[in-house]
Amino acid sequence: MKQLLILLVALTAFTFCTASCAKNDESAPTQNNDKNQGDTTNQTKNKMNITIGTSLFTATLNDNTTVRAFKSMLPMTINMSELNANEKFFYFSSTLPTNAAAGGDIQAGDLMLYGNNCLVLFYENLNTSYSYTRLGEIDNLNGLKAALGTGDIILKFELQ
Repeated sequence: MKQLLILLVALTAFTFCTASCAKNDESAPTQNNDKNQGDTTNQTKNKMNITIGTSLFTATLNDNTTVRAFKSMLPMTINMSELNANEKFFYFSSTLPTNAAAGGDIQAGDLMLYGNNCLVLFYENLNTSYSYTRLGEIDNLNGLKAALGTGDIILKFELQ
């Protein structure tokens, strides 16, 4: 009986050890394929310039299907409309793929897609229950609100 108990404890310990090792092995490739490799080429491809009047802003784009479709449309110059004193928006004539999630806490500088064809640039922080697909965010917000102003405005989007 004592030998059976020792064997059971040893098997249990072996099982936990094996499960722990397997988990670490599975996560390793994900970590190595992420930003940890220092691939500056990929980072450069996910940078975009946004020109508003004479002001130039840099944005970092996410890496997802929606962003890839959006980037294929660039460069573009569009007239964005004012909404709610916190955002500018523009409706594309065609649709983009989406992966929307509840907005939650939106930060000034967030660039998002509402529905499947409405580009939104936020210039004020807010909390919302509306769903958006995140495209990216402006890197430095200094002067963004002033550049966007209070009415409709023309913006130019282009990859770096």
